Amino acid sequence: MPARPLKAVLATAIVASLSLAAAPARAGDGPHGHDPKVVAELAKTYVATAKYHWEPNALKDGYVPTECVADPKLGGMGYHYVKESLFGSVDPRKPAALLYEDGHHGERNLVAVEWIVADADQKLGTDGDRPSMFGVPFDGPMPGHAPGMPVHYELHAWLHKKNPKGLFAPWNPRVKCPKATPAPKR
Repeated sequence: MPARPLKAVLATAIVASLSLAAAPARAGDGPHGHDPKVVAELAKTYVATAKYHWEPNALKDGYVPTECVADPKLGGMGYHYVKESLFGSVDPRKPAALLYEDGHHGERNLVAVEWIVADADQKLGTDGDRPSMFGVPFDGPMPGHAPGMPVHYELHAWLHKKNPKGLFAPWNPRVKCPKATPAPKR
């Protein structure tokens, strides 16, 4: 098969598999349901982050690993690999964080992505600048989780591991950490 038709077939297969895999999770995530615009935007994220299934690609592209975050009652988020230059991005193809969990053979598996946007007035009591993507408002505002991190908003998308709490829920009860780092205050 010539290269151009093969690429088209592969792209169609990726979008179709994303649609099939993500549809049950999206159903409970709000009024957008199976909105074709949401599926198309999520497909952009899925395609752009597929290369990060191999963890060294994340490191090569400037994502810096942090500790694994979990809460005994809420579930886990996993290891956050953060790229500070992408803080503020609301581009579906450019999440500020990639979330990983430990695999069975010592590797790290990509489970989710996260966008992080600083709160304009840095006040926890106001939210007039709350961003949204995929028809979903970001969580927050919340204090920074590390020294120097501003008051911010964040949105998780569990594109690479099913989350029974929903595609955009912050915590996934199916994600565990070897030694749970206390959950950041939200």
